[in-house]
Amino acid sequence: MSRLNRAPLIDAALGRTPSRPPVWFMRQAGRSLPEYRAAREGISMLDSCFMPELLAEITLQPVRRHDVDAAILFSDIVVPLKAAGVKVDIVPGRGPVMEQAVRSREDVGKLPLLEADVPEVTEGIARILAELTETQALIGFVGAPFTLASYLIEGGPSKNHERTKALMHADPETWHMLMRRLVPTITRFLQVQVDAGIDAMQLFDSWAGYLNERDYREFVLPYSREILAGVEIPRIHFGVGTGELLPAMSEAGSEVMGVDYRVPMDAAAERVSARVLQGNLDPAMLFAGDDAVRQAVRTIRGEVDRARERGDIDGHIWNLGHGVLPTTDAEAITRAVSIIHEEG
Repeated sequence: MSRLNRAPLIDAALGRTPSRPPVWFMRQAGRSLPEYRAAREGISMLDSCFMPELLAEITLQPVRRHDVDAAILFSDIVVPLKAAGVKVDIVPGRGPVMEQAVRSREDVGKLPLLEADVPEVTEGIARILAELTETQALIGFVGAPFTLASYLIEGGPSKNHERTKALMHADPETWHMLMRRLVPTITRFLQVQVDAGIDAMQLFDSWAGYLNERDYREFVLPYSREILAGVEIPRIHFGVGTGELLPAMSEAGSEVMGVDYRVPMDAAAERVSARVLQGNLDPAMLFAGDDAVRQAVRTIRGEVDRARERGDIDGHIWNLGHGVLPTTDAEAITRAVSIIHEEG
C-alpha cells in the first residue's frame, strides 16, 4: 500500500485533479541553497551521492525551505556508472569526466555492468521517506542512455557531440552495442530506487536536443522506451532543447512529458501523445522579480488551459523549463513556489 494520500504530484501525473497545483524544480537541491553549500563543504559531488545521511539531507533541504510538492533524489546522471565501477569524476566547473573514453567495440565490451544493489542509495531513500509527509512525493532519477553514451564517448561534456555522432553513423553496430550495454545498468539503478520506495521517476536526457528526429528515432528511442517500460510508477521524461523531438520522445511511454522553456505549453500539447505535461517556467525568470514571475505563471496557465480545453492533455505539473540556476536567490525560489500555488 502506498504511503501517499492524494499527493498533488501523483494525482496530476495520473490525470486526476490535485488538491493544489503541484510544483517541484529540477536542481532544487543544489548550489542555490546556502545550507547545501554548507553541507557539501569539502565533499565531492560524487562522494555525496554515496553518503546516505548527506544524500538524504540534501534531497530534503528544498522541501523544508520551499514547500514544493516533491523531493527529487539528489544524484547525478553518472552515478550508476560510478556504482558499476566506471572510473569517472565530476570536475567542478566542467562536469563528468571519464578516466578513459569508450570508442571501440573492445571498449564497449569492457564496460562494467551494474548488477548489485547500491545500499548507500537504498539507505538514503529510507531516510528521505521517513521525513516526507503523505502528500509529498519522492521522485527518483536516472540519465537517459544517449546522454550517458555521449559522456562515455566524448570523455566528458561536449559542445557539439561530434565523436558521439561520428560513432553513431560511421559504426552503428558499435553504437547499438554500447546502448545495449548501458540499458541494464540504468535499469538496475532505477530498480534499486523503485525497490527502496520512490513514488515517481524522471528519465533525463541532457543532450538529446543535439539530435534530429530521424536519428533520435533510430539510435535512441528504442532504448529509452525499454527503460521506461520496466517500471510501473508514474514516469516523467525530459530533455533539454527537445522541442522538435517531443513527438518521438513522448512515444517512449511516459505518463508525463517534460517541456523546456523554449516551447509554449499549448504547442507542446499538440506534439505529444502523453496526457500530462510538466514545465515550463524559464529559470531566468526567478531573477526578474515576483511580478514578472506571476505574469509568466499566468501565461503558462493560460497555455495549459487551452490545451485542456482542446482535449490534448489531462494534467499539468509545474516545473522550470530546465534546472534552477546556481546563482538564483533561495528566497526567490520560495516565493515562486508560493505564486504557483496561488496562480497555477
